[in-house]
Amino acid sequence: MSRFDESLAPALQQAAESALRYRRELHGGPQCAAEDYAAQLARWDTGPLPAQGLAAQDVIRQLEAHAAPGLHATAGGRFFGWVTGGSHPVGVAADWLTSAWGQNGANLLGAPAAAASEAVAARWLLQLLGLPGDCSVGFASGATMANFIGLAAARSALLARVGWDVEADGLFGAPPVTVLIGEEGHATVYAALQFLGLGQRRVRRVRARADGGIDNGDFERALAEADGPVLAILQAGHLHTGAFDDFTRLIPRAHERGAWVHVDGAFGLWARACPSKAALAAGVERADSWATDGHKWLQLPYDSGFAIVRDAEAHRRAMTAAASYLPAAAAHERDPTHYVPELSRRARGFAAWALLRHLGTDGVAAMVERHCALARQLAELLARERGVTVLNDVVLNQVLVRFGDEAGAGRGGEEADALAAAVIERVQRDGVCFAGGTRWQGRWVMRLSVIGFSTDADDIRRSAEAISSAWRAVRPGG
Repeated sequence: MSRFDESLAPALQQAAESALRYRRELHGGPQCAAEDYAAQLARWDTGPLPAQGLAAQDVIRQLEAHAAPGLHATAGGRFFGWVTGGSHPVGVAADWLTSAWGQNGANLLGAPAAAASEAVAARWLLQLLGLPGDCSVGFASGATMANFIGLAAARSALLARVGWDVEADGLFGAPPVTVLIGEEGHATVYAALQFLGLGQRRVRRVRARADGGIDNGDFERALAEADGPVLAILQAGHLHTGAFDDFTRLIPRAHERGAWVHVDGAFGLWARACPSKAALAAGVERADSWATDGHKWLQLPYDSGFAIVRDAEAHRRAMTAAASYLPAAAAHERDPTHYVPELSRRARGFAAWALLRHLGTDGVAAMVERHCALARQLAELLARERGVTVLNDVVLNQVLVRFGDEAGAGRGGEEADALAAAVIERVQRDGVCFAGGTRWQGRWVMRLSVIGFSTDADDIRRSAEAISSAWRAVRPGG
């Protein structure tokens, strides 16, 4: 006899219908939230928690009503504000089942299906990215934690080489580790260094090229000057320009010095899955660890990242938490808890397996190829507009745009910054597409990331027209 409370079934059905309705209406509506945080807080904060609960269907109905005005169309085809994948419906469906199944994905005895799906998805992921098949893979919440895990493995291995057990003895009195990182390194990598006790200020920041990648000469000088263990951090896909570091040259140099090389490849590592783009990341397979996001180019729902480590033993040593009540895996078995910090976590392998199985190698390659082509198309359309300048070589899916640089205008930096901010504000208010701003080489610019699975040529055309229209509306002199 079922012990399921049938009175709760309508709430589940209502949630599913609401989700379908949201996705069906997503493409035609505004790509930005109608309300900001202050308005949303006022809507949600209705006072103290009531003593009496609310019926399940009423809760779901109220949840939808409260949230709807505060939702960006991050899964839409014209959302370019951040490097945000579109939460593909196959991944979403698998994620629904993951929630319904309620498995703790920490270990193989507690969740055999979750552990098995992770093991296969990990193997497929290494195949897709062209990385060594014997690497270990941790299913993390995103690239921030994936970077943390990869760098924790690096810290463990580097200090073990000089006779220090950092897991047992901590960093007090440990030999110092020299960290080399490009001055354009992502904030999440600096956060990981902070969490690991390696610090943000004590790193050796390597000069950047004009496109944001690491300057080869300065990197090699830094290697030569470094003392003791060395951790070198490279980047696949610069956050703003999409540029790649020179892995073919720099990784062998670092290894000659005995350094561990970690690659932050949150979205750029996926270029390896696309034959026409794989050369951008040539040589990256020789690194020691890699971090990438599943909720970017793989289009998984949020709470998905991958920490990949060549030295599986260092990976396990850095992450494993042992206790008598926790089941031990056999030597030949992959235990998920050995590769991420959490003992209680979502079973992330189900959605990853489902989307990899749905897309296959050809599907991922075609998607990366299409997005890169659409980014170039967007750049070309915008560059035709007088006073609009595309600042980067669009090698991947990132487009940087500056406003007010027409010949003879002579606009100062502050005035041009104000124009860019005005265009961005108007684009976001109009809602045809969503674009964000960033500071690049001391200047305020528009940053566009083409990565949603549903984005097509019509989205690009409509977005270019909306951005150009916003620029014409604020351009001095009309």
